[in-house]
Amino acid sequence: MELRNQFFIKKRKKRGTISQINVTPFVDVMLVLLIVFMITAPLLTVGVSVDLPKTKASQLNQKGDPLILSIKSNGKIFIQDREIDSNRLIPRLKALANNNMKIRVFIRGDKKVNYGNVVDVLSRVQSAGFSKATLVAKLKQN
Repeated sequence: MELRNQFFIKKRKKRGTISQINVTPFVDVMLVLLIVFMITAPLLTVGVSVDLPKTKASQLNQKGDPLILSIKSNGKIFIQDREIDSNRLIPRLKALANNNMKIRVFIRGDKKVNYGNVVDVLSRVQSAGFSKATLVAKLKQN
């Protein structure tokens, strides 16, 4: 019996307590989160892909969330990422504005779209009562 007690005592002495924190699982989780954010960040832009024209003008400061209209090269109009018929554009804009006509409206027209379509959308935005409509373009690289 005494021999058995010595064995257990020696075994307990061989094991020491771990005095350091294992950060490997934490680093693994952070790496996965980083990858998720890197993949999802480009997807957070407006859902309709439009090939914007390029400009040398500087970027404007914006306050609040703007209302984004997109015009694809085939002439289809989108509010945010939902397609809308041009005849229903004015009532839909008024409904989205909720009597706040100071909301900024960004018009993203594909560079291949007919200029008349952009002017038509711009005039409909102004007819809906919005005074802050802006055309969006990519910054031209020198």
